[in-house]
Order: sequence, then structure tokens, then C-alpha cells
Amino acid sequence: MARLLLCALALCLGPSRAQPCPSRCKCQNLPPSPAVLCARAGLLFVPGLLDRRTAELRLTDNFIAAVRPRDFANMTRLVHLTLSRNAIRQLGPFAFAGLRGLRALHLDGNRLPAIGAQQLRGLPNLRHLILANNQLQAVAPGAFDDFAGTLEDLDLSYNNLARLPWETVRRLSNVNSLSLDHNLIAHVPQGVFADLHKLARLDMTSNRLKKIPPDPLFLRLPVYAKSKGSPLSSLVLGFGGNPLHCNCELLWLRRLAREDDLETCASPPELLGKYFWSVPEEEFACRPPVITRHTGRLAVAEGQAASLRCRGAGDPEPAVHWLSPQGKLVANGSRTLAYENGSLEILVAALQDAGAFTCVASNAAGEATASVELRVSPLPQLAAGTRPPAPGPPEVLTSAQAGAAPRDGGVLASELSVSSALIRWVPPRPGPGVRMYQIQYNSSSDEALVRVKPRWGSRAFLVKDLAAGRAYDLCVLAVYDDGPMALTASRRLGCVRFSTRPGSPPCRSLPAHFLGGTMIIIIGGIIVASVLLFIVILMIRYKAHDGNKQAQVSHVYSQTNGGQPPGPGRNPSPPNHPQPSLQYRNKSVSQCEGMGLFLMFLCLSFPDACVKSLGGGNKG
Repeated sequence: MARLLLCALALCLGPSRAQPCPSRCKCQNLPPSPAVLCARAGLLFVPGLLDRRTAELRLTDNFIAAVRPRDFANMTRLVHLTLSRNAIRQLGPFAFAGLRGLRALHLDGNRLPAIGAQQLRGLPNLRHLILANNQLQAVAPGAFDDFAGTLEDLDLSYNNLARLPWETVRRLSNVNSLSLDHNLIAHVPQGVFADLHKLARLDMTSNRLKKIPPDPLFLRLPVYAKSKGSPLSSLVLGFGGNPLHCNCELLWLRRLAREDDLETCASPPELLGKYFWSVPEEEFACRPPVITRHTGRLAVAEGQAASLRCRGAGDPEPAVHWLSPQGKLVANGSRTLAYENGSLEILVAALQDAGAFTCVASNAAGEATASVELRVSPLPQLAAGTRPPAPGPPEVLTSAQAGAAPRDGGVLASELSVSSALIRWVPPRPGPGVRMYQIQYNSSSDEALVRVKPRWGSRAFLVKDLAAGRAYDLCVLAVYDDGPMALTASRRLGCVRFSTRPGSPPCRSLPAHFLGGTMIIIIGGIIVASVLLFIVILMIRYKAHDGNKQAQVSHVYSQTNGGQPPGPGRNPSPPNHPQPSLQYRNKSVSQCEGMGLFLMFLCLSFPDACVKSLGGGNKG
């Protein structure tokens, strides 16, 4: 009896708890995994009437453009979510935060431009993440943090990725398949796959890789080209379609026992187009580096800038670093800047910098060194035994003060205006190597440095496009050729401080509504004045015409009913006899002409009112 009561209660409560199936979708209420299938349903948004007990939700081949956090709220039982082949451009922060039981998320075939640090948060049990065929250009470093230890399959193929968060990839300890093919990746850090002990498939096909660094993973497992026929404890590696530079850096890969998958070499020229696995090992060679040019000797004054140049060549291209006279590695700091092209900039030279700097160019085949001697001259002593302040480097300009007084000799600002200043300078003493002059200036309210190059040989330059009423600091530099290597160095000729003249205050613009009302009044006044003038002209014309007709009417007689003009011996008609005169006829014609011209003027001035008036008259 108790079982019957429970069954009846379940039948009564079952329909009330079931959620309606969304329109255009198919619902499969098969316990324990109910599914909602909405493929090719023409959906623009995620359906709102979803059963929160759904375990599988398929929304493929629709037109969904955005995913919001409330779209999947409270769907804690969802295990498989497919949003493939939609038009998704935007994923809101924590868009899947409530799906703690989700194991597979398919977002392939959409238009995602990037993956941020918060868009995939709240998925602690995710195992399969498919992001292929999107427009990804960047993946944030913390994007995969919540499921880095559980993810088994990561697909980032067919995107526009030039870089990856390699530190996050390094922590995918449970990943089995990693697809990075058909991207723009040009560099893979060495040892990034060393801790991926479960990795069985790595696809880096069709990227921009010139070399693949050796990794303990490749040496620990047998490497195959295809999954078919490979044993379980092996690694399937795909790297075809890359511009491989076949030198000694890829010799480790050539020595692997792996079948040919038609990978080819893109360089050096003698190996262009050859199959990677058919090139003999002895041809995977490197050339040791050679220093091709460098600065010989350089002398600067204490406090000035010094530029050391060094270039190396080899196969592969060598990396260049510098050693100080004390034998220490020179790195970027407050006074030094080391560039990848081999240049070393000392912004403010000190006496302890004097000595032999060593340029070191190194690659996989060896290294080469060259010595550059730097001489630093101390500043002259003053009579009191104190030193003048060291001049700063040309790139560092202090805040300006009013006036056009030179800060140090050789440069003068004149002919100051609201937006320009004429700069004059004294050229250096005659000597070889002066290649050009350079003017650098900035404003007291703007730290951005502006550089201009005057015409060669000139001693003056008009600086334009300055702000009115503003102070400026300006320096003139001479650029030299440092010996036969054509490496450049600069020396400051002098600096000046000046201020442009203040400009006139800007005109105050009139309000738009005031201008609109004024224009309406002016146009209306013009129309009214024109109408009054036209009426006055008509009245004057009418009076003149009437006077002329009265002068002629005494000589005009009606010819109606046989009337004759008075002749000799013939009396005129009696006064009471009706004689229609031309005076009245001409008067009526003049009035009609005036009214017609007046109506024509009104129609030209007010066409809408004229059309309505004529239309109303025709209807009457």
C-alpha cells in the first residue's frame, strides 16, 4: 500500500517539476542524463527555458553571438556543453561559473578574438576544451588556472596565436593531447613540455617555427608521426609545414627514430626544399660567430652619454651581450641600456666606467669577443675646488623657465612669436665626421620629446607649431660618424630656455539657438521689406500711368454706335450720352498687372501657401 501511494505521489508531482522543452529543440528526458538538442534551430540567444537538470546541451550551428553568466545559471548537473559553429564574439566574465560539474566545453568554429583571465573561471572539473577555428590572437596567462590539473585535451588549432602563456602550458600536468597547429607561433621555450608526463599527442604543424628546442619529453618517449599504429607509451609529434632552419640546432631531432612525414627544410639555401629526414646528419652544421664590426675607441666627458656598438654574424644568428671593465655582465639599469641588436647605451658616463668593455657574440657553435675602450674625461675643477654640475644627456630635458636665455653657450632663441621661435647655434670646430644636426625640445607641461632635423649646413632653424604662452627647453646636437665602421655618436652643442608669447583669448561662440532665431528674424525682415518695396513700386507706376492716360483721353472718342470725332461745324456729343473711354480699360489692365505680379511674388516667396490657396480655389 505504501508503494502505491509513493507511485501516485510521483505521478502527481512529476509533471509539475518537468520544465517545458524550448521551441525548435528536442528534449530527451532519459535518466540519469537528460539532454536538450538545439542544433540548427536558428537561435540568436541561449534559450531561457532550460531544464536545470540537463546533463548534455547542444547548441551547434546557430547564430548565438554572446554568452552571459545568467545563461547557464544553476545548471550544476551539466556535463557536456557544445556551442560549436555559432557567431560568438563575446564571453562575459565568469560566463560558465555555475557549471562546476562540466567536463567538456566545445567553443570551436566561432569568432572569439581573445581569451581573458576571467572568462573560463569556475570550471574545476573541465577535461576537454576545444577552441579551434576561432580568431584568437591572445590567451591570458591565467585563463586555464582553474582546470590546469584536470584538463586532458586542449585544442587551439586554426587561430592567429603568435604567443602562448607557456608558464600555464607547463602546468598542464594531466594533458594527453595538445593541438597548436595552424597558428603563428615562432618560438617555443626550451623544456616547456618536460613536466607533461601524460602527453601522447603534440601537433605544431603549420606555424612559423624555425627551430624546435630539445626537450626531455622527446628523449624520454619514442616519437611517431601518426597515431595509427603507435604504441600507447609513445609521443605522436607533428611539426611539418614550418620554415625549418636545418642546422646543428635541429640535429637532435634528426637523430630521433621517427618515420618520414614529408617535412622539408626552408634554410639554409643549400638545403632549401630538401626532405628533413633525408638530409645527412653532417649537413646539419652551424657556423661559429664572428664579430663583423664594433666601436674601436670612444672618448666622452664625465656626465655625457656613450654609445657602444657591436655586430656579429653566424649560423644561427648569435646573441650579443657586454661585459664591463670589471668583468661583470652589463644589464639594463638606470644608467645603461643593452639592446638585442648588440648596442649598449651608457646614459650618464662616470669615471668608474672608463676601461675596456667586452662584446661577446655567442651561438650554438661557439662565441667570439671584441674589446671596446671607453675613456671618460673628468670635468674641470673650479677655483674654489668644487665641480660644476654634470650636464645631463641630450635626451633628458628639465622643465623650462620664462625667457630666451641660453642654458649653456652656443644656442640662442630669437624672434619669439605665439607659435614659433628662431633657433641659432654656433657650429663645432672644424673636424671630420659631423654628419648632421638634431634639435630636441619639450614643453614644461608636456614631457614628450620632439626631435627635428635641420637642413645640413644651416646655422638657424625656425621651430613651428608651438603652443602659445608656454615655456620650452631646447637642445641642439651634432651627430658624428664614429670612424670607418659608420657607427654614430652625438655631442650636445648647447641648450636654451624660452617662452612663446601669449595668444589672444579665443572668441566666444554664440549659442546655437540664438543664431537660429536671429537668422529667422533676418530672413523674415528681408521678405517683408521686399514685399513693401514691391507694393510702393506698383503704386508709383500706377500713378504715373494714370496721369499719362488723363492727358490723352480728351483726344480719344468712342467709335461705338457710329460715333465720329468732332470736326468743323460739328458739335460734340451731349454730356449725358454714354461714351466708354479707354481710360477705364487701361486702368483695369494696370490693376490686373499689378495684382498678378504681386501674386507671383508671393507664390515665389511662399510656394506651399500658394499651392494650397490655388488648390482650395479649384475645389471651390
